[in-house]
Amino acid sequence: MLIRPELAALRSDDAPQRRAQAAMGAALEHWQGSAPVVSLADELGRWDTGAAIDGLPLLAALFTAGDDTAQHFCAEVMAVFLRELQREPLGQTPLRHYLDDTVASLTLLRRGMTVLSLQMIDGTALSRLPPAETARFVPCETWDHILAGTAQGDRVRIAGTVPEGVCLARAAVMLGPGDVQHRLGCEAALCLSKVDGALVTLRLQRRAGCNDVTREYALSDGSLLHQAAGSPRDSRLELTAALLGRMGRRDASPLLGAMAEEQGASGLRWQVLRECLALDTAQGFSTLARIAVNAADPLAASAGALHAQLIETYPQLNGIAPCPA
Repeated sequence: MLIRPELAALRSDDAPQRRAQAAMGAALEHWQGSAPVVSLADELGRWDTGAAIDGLPLLAALFTAGDDTAQHFCAEVMAVFLRELQREPLGQTPLRHYLDDTVASLTLLRRGMTVLSLQMIDGTALSRLPPAETARFVPCETWDHILAGTAQGDRVRIAGTVPEGVCLARAAVMLGPGDVQHRLGCEAALCLSKVDGALVTLRLQRRAGCNDVTREYALSDGSLLHQAAGSPRDSRLELTAALLGRMGRRDASPLLGAMAEEQGASGLRWQVLRECLALDTAQGFSTLARIAVNAADPLAASAGALHAQLIETYPQLNGIAPCPA
């Protein structure tokens, strides 16, 4: 392994690294404190709480097709940190960032559940991936302004529902510099199949309510393949419930039963109910029966079907909670 002298020197003295990071942090604070960025952050916060983008002039300008405001804004952001990297090459950006073989993302501003970010997709890496077989519908509103590069793909829209999933409608799209795409993630998804070089996008995303769920459907027939909690909180609670189940914590079953009957995300409640059933059959089955007879509960139909299936398989359960039918 070849270790450059500059990096080897850090083993005995990390002062250059600390100096570089301090300089990058100061540059970030100076940029965030500038009047235009303060105003933009304020508009981002207002959009996060439900304001229409048409009433927010700075955000609207960033996501107007053909407007060069987005180009100038991103160029200024990059210049701030590139100047510091020229002076201190060992510095790392203090902005939150993500990188894998295909996608790189840099978070510029965040307010609540709203994020303004720069995204780059490597066309060469994308070409090595197999063709997309699924489309993910995420509970968020997304604006994309293409800054550089061109791409081809499909805009996939949910046109209707069927018992096992949805009907999907696909329309070919071609993207280039200056183009702006807007979509509601619970209704439409963008699946890119080809990128020439690299596609650089300024992206604005606002997550929907915490009760919404991310769903993944097969492009071939629209069947539901996977769904996940739409909020980090729900994901944590699902993991906690699963952990309690794996630990055999029967003492947690009353709490899980109460959670299953609370208002909230259906996916979370169903997962909690399953863990309650596994930990304590009597507690879980009684909870299942109460949900099944509550016509106003969105889980009533599924709970009734499971209740009937369990009674048919295990008739002795009928003594715990009578069949809601």
